Amino acid sequence: MITVIAEFKLPHSISSHTAQKIFLGTASKYRGMPGLIRKYYFLTPDGKKAGGIYLWKSQEDADRLYTDEWKAFVYSKYGSYPTLTYLDTPVVVDNVLDEIISVP
Repeated sequence: MITVIAEFKLPHSISSHTAQKIFLGTASKYRGMPGLIRKYYFLTPDGKKAGGIYLWKSQEDADRLYTDEWKAFVYSKYGSYPTLTYLDTPVVVDNVLDEIISVP
């Protein structure tokens, strides 16, 4: 599995409530996305940076999303291009589902 942290600076600080409204506007496009296990939207405590933390089944799955078109969408929505950090994720402990996930 691969975790990708996509982070971008916001043109001005926003509240968690405002971020929630914005994020709900794009969340449905990620439902059922091939290879995406989970996505977390985040906002830094000062409201100046936001992004997503994605858990993917594979690098190939992740690469299908992070195209130039996707980066342009992020720019048009938030006013800056995202930075991407890739992390190998061999094991996930999920206390909601009460399971340990490890995809070969």
